[in-house]
Amino acid sequence: MADITDIKSIMYTEKSIELQEMGVIVVQTTPRMTKNGLREVFKEYFGINPLKVNSMRVEGKVKRFRGVEGKRNDMKKFYVKLPEDAKIESLAV
Repeated sequence: MADITDIKSIMYTEKSIELQEMGVIVVQTTPRMTKNGLREVFKEYFGINPLKVNSMRVEGKVKRFRGVEGKRNDMKKFYVKLPEDAKIESLAV
């Protein structure tokens, strides 16, 4: 069962801000989140039924810090197309 705690953040990059103008928001989540789970979260917490949800799995990069090798966390990115009249006030840029 998906929960709002699986959503890590809303991504604010140059590309994602351009997409927000077209009604698409980019959401970073845990790898276990599914498309249907994200739809449920949007319906339950925001009261919005997404028109379309696309997902992308992003593997964590291996990085080196002070000579010690480490790995960033894996994540999933979702591109969520919202209806034209739907607005989420907390996501306003």
